[in-house]
Amino acid sequence: MAPIFRIPLGIVVMLLGMLMTFKAETMLEWFGENAWAEDKMGFGQSRLFYKLLGTLVAFLGIFIMTNIISDILGGVAGVFVRGT
Repeated sequence: MAPIFRIPLGIVVMLLGMLMTFKAETMLEWFGENAWAEDKMGFGQSRLFYKLLGTLVAFLGIFIMTNIISDILGGVAGVFVRGT
């Protein structure tokens, strides 16, 4: 992907992740409690789940912006493609 598209897309994804992290209470109000997080991590851990998810999205945005995502996806694809 050309840098003219990759960098703004990465910035938008990163900012979305940061917003998810900083506004975990709003995410909880909009989407409700996460049943998996409540069951596996304990009562009241949906906020932590939304913060962790936001952190992962922010890192994904950084990976998109710096083009590291192509190396990551290429490595994952290499597992499924038979080498010659």
